Amino acid sequence: MKRLVLAEKPSVARDLSKILGADQKHKNYYEGKDHVVTWALGHLLTLKMPEDLKNEWQTWQMETLPMIPKYIGTKPLPKTKAQLKAIANLAKRKDISEAIIATDAGREGELVARWILEYIRFNKPVKRLWISSQTNKAIKEGFAALKPAKAYDDLYYSALARAKADWLIGLNVTRALTVKYQDNLSAGRVQTPTLALVAKQEEKISKFIPQKYFTLSLEVAGQRATRVQKDPYALKERQAVDELVKKLSSQNGKVEQITAKDKTIPAPLPYDLTELQRVANEKYGYSAKKTLSLVQSLYEVHKIVSYPRTDSKYLSNDLKVTLKDRLHAIAGLFPEAKQYAVKGAKVVQNKAFNDAKVTDHHALIPTEQLPQYNKLNSDEHRIYTLIAERFVGLFAAPHKERQEKIVFVFGKEHFKLTQTKVIEAGWKKKEIPEKSVAKFSEGMQISPRFTVKEALTTPPKPLSEGALLAQMERYSLGTPATRAEIIEKLVKSELMERTNNSLRVTKKGQQLLELVNEELVSPQLTEKWERQLEQIAKGNYDSKKFLREIETDTKRLVREVKNSQQKYQDFSLTKKKCPKCGAFLKEKKVRDGKLLVCTSESCDYKRRAEAKVSNHRCPVCHKKMLIVSGKNGDYFRCKYDGTTEKLTGGKKKNKKMTKHEERRLLKKINQDDEPQESALAQALKAALGDNNV
Repeated sequence: MKRLVLAEKPSVARDLSKILGADQKHKNYYEGKDHVVTWALGHLLTLKMPEDLKNEWQTWQMETLPMIPKYIGTKPLPKTKAQLKAIANLAKRKDISEAIIATDAGREGELVARWILEYIRFNKPVKRLWISSQTNKAIKEGFAALKPAKAYDDLYYSALARAKADWLIGLNVTRALTVKYQDNLSAGRVQTPTLALVAKQEEKISKFIPQKYFTLSLEVAGQRATRVQKDPYALKERQAVDELVKKLSSQNGKVEQITAKDKTIPAPLPYDLTELQRVANEKYGYSAKKTLSLVQSLYEVHKIVSYPRTDSKYLSNDLKVTLKDRLHAIAGLFPEAKQYAVKGAKVVQNKAFNDAKVTDHHALIPTEQLPQYNKLNSDEHRIYTLIAERFVGLFAAPHKERQEKIVFVFGKEHFKLTQTKVIEAGWKKKEIPEKSVAKFSEGMQISPRFTVKEALTTPPKPLSEGALLAQMERYSLGTPATRAEIIEKLVKSELMERTNNSLRVTKKGQQLLELVNEELVSPQLTEKWERQLEQIAKGNYDSKKFLREIETDTKRLVREVKNSQQKYQDFSLTKKKCPKCGAFLKEKKVRDGKLLVCTSESCDYKRRAEAKVSNHRCPVCHKKMLIVSGKNGDYFRCKYDGTTEKLTGGKKKNKKMTKHEERRLLKKINQDDEPQESALAQALKAALGDNNV
């Protein structure tokens, strides 16, 4: 008899098959003496949509809201039906004795597998592989310690409750807003309060009024001592500052007090995913989505970091036996790692090891696998270096420094200077430049050398993606695995946009926040829901009770949208009219620019709102030409000399067809055997209207 192993992706299935000896490769699976290894492609199923459940829910109308089905159920995703069918056929084989869930060891991974096994009605024993890295050693140890899938039921119930809650809140509120205000307005349990966090920061910036103030400092031994004052902006008038300086300059000051304090700073804990995304955004400008993609590649493809979608910064004590090998793996980046390994891999930052604070997965750390740096791209190398640097810091001595505070007195005025001297650089040795420290003694005479500077109070900064991630974590909005996706969804739905390395709410997003119920805008309600989902995963809260509460909240939120008297303006609507039907056109952002699309549901007209720069060169000046939309379709135009060309003309016609273009052309040829209308017939039909041809 054989065991059916279900991985989440083909690449993972390939790696598992090598270790399990399943060396016979088939289209949808690998097979060996004892195992058949197949794969999902992420989610193969999704919750049914309203139109799948009731005929009256097919049309978006206020009368059918709220939609509260007794049972939702799942349906296959169209593009991956073939793989789902292949898994079903494998499961029915008489030589399959049990299944092993080997999807990602987390809430979403559990949902991926459980939905598949439920859909194909798998009725044989099921076990769970739970690993935190994809190295051969970790996989072998994981298969040696399989647990019954039932041990992870609570995790599945939590994932299912989250999916259903998002369905109930998201679909109902989105439909209610869209129908009422006649525009695509997307709202959700997590995305709306996330948008509100960005809007709140923008409100602080807009209300900010700059204030002029003056700073008074004492120049002493090449350093600057600041005036001691409760309010840093207290000096507002230049005349008053000048009078104060004149008064103080008439006498020498003295050193009134010197206090010294030794400070020990332990190395920071390893990263969880959210902190890694924040640091990568601050240092390299990476989006949360990009960082997640990079660390996922380091985990799955290169196998040199542990499970990335973790919310823990702690390590379990059973990892201590692996520390030497992990140190040897990063010695190429950090030579001191080899020395730590030779000395027994003694951990200095012991706070990092805490079994009680390790959730489903421990913190992000390097695996024992030696990296092949020539196979890492520069972005992957940066992320791996960040993870490895935090890990090697656990074995370094703490950073020690002496802080000396010197207080100078001139009459009744006091000035303070803080000097820091590094006693032992420890884990910070690469960060701390040496600074000269002046020597002072109490009672020492000080010359009156003062500097006055005029300044303006600075406004709060717009939220960067890293800062937003920190706030999402603070309010438990989403999980480390979903936060990047939430930010991308807000940008894609044109509720939020990126400007440089900061985020801002669009006019559409600002209106949405005014239209939606205040409770859904506030992070407190979603924070309560997320904590309940965590309790469900731990077996401490009933998922059915949670969903009953979500249904009650859904009814209230929809009712409030229905009764709202708020007005809405579609800022994407233009004054330009559709040449086909006469309806107004609206702007729509796409990946490579903006489109103008017809607002009529029965019309499919669209064109580019702005010219796109192509790689096609002008035959006269040889500069890149624009792709311009005209009455007869798109064409090339040079903005420098006005030269125009057909879109298929010039060098483009000599370009070799790609495999993708070849497949698309063959599909088009084979799709329909019916004779095609001539260009003349099509033009006549467009001119006269379908009913007159």
